[in-house]
Amino acid sequence: MIKDILPPSVVAADTLADIYEEALFPEEEALIERSVEKRRREFTTARACARKALGLLGRQPAPILPGARGEPLWPSGVVGSITHCTGYRGVVLGESPWVTTIGIDAEPDEELPYGVLEAIALPAETAQVDRLRAADPDVSWDRLLFSIKESVYKAWFPLTQCWLGFDNALIVIDPAGTFSARLLVPGAMVDGRPLRRFAGRWQAKHGLLLTSIVLEPAREKAAPARGLTAPLRRIGSSPAGHPVAGAEQVGREIDGRVR
Repeated sequence: MIKDILPPSVVAADTLADIYEEALFPEEEALIERSVEKRRREFTTARACARKALGLLGRQPAPILPGARGEPLWPSGVVGSITHCTGYRGVVLGESPWVTTIGIDAEPDEELPYGVLEAIALPAETAQVDRLRAADPDVSWDRLLFSIKESVYKAWFPLTQCWLGFDNALIVIDPAGTFSARLLVPGAMVDGRPLRRFAGRWQAKHGLLLTSIVLEPAREKAAPARGLTAPLRRIGSSPAGHPVAGAEQVGREIDGRVR
């Protein structure tokens, strides 16, 4: 699914169903030995996707452990991002120096719980969501905004090792399937220049909202293609089978952003 909104320089592995037979590395098993079944399922399936994506890069399986902020720690030379929500698990990977950073997120295509939009949105973003809702009520634009901000954070953190608040980036959504994020705080140096913004893509499909950022360094030689991707397009959503995440889950993501 997420391949539709990715450039050919990266690989992806995702699934709508949990994978139960995946064997975890001992270090990974130790992380979830006391976890509830739901957490075990999402963790195990995400690691299965990570192994598949590593294989697409020609890499051997390796344990994927969390860093200080819960971010996945990839093998040397690998850049990537993990996401999981109800009904979806996905991983996108690339290799340095061809890819600088990646941020992906998946959310159910349902409105945010009451009060969450006010907690994550700048005034201009709230007004933007209102306009988008009026023009096309079939997309949960508030949840899409949340998902984009999650992707921005995941792309930002590996470059800076610093927290990025929801009010530290101004998001502009193009209903045709793209978005931009203007950073409101100093960023990392990329290609000798300060990072000031991210650009990304989004789609609504199968009752899910998917967002992605793949930052590639500016260089004359193009990154090696990892496979063809579908043309960018808006795909209609289907809410069946994907219940909205509760306020507790969204609150956990706001507080910890752990994947």
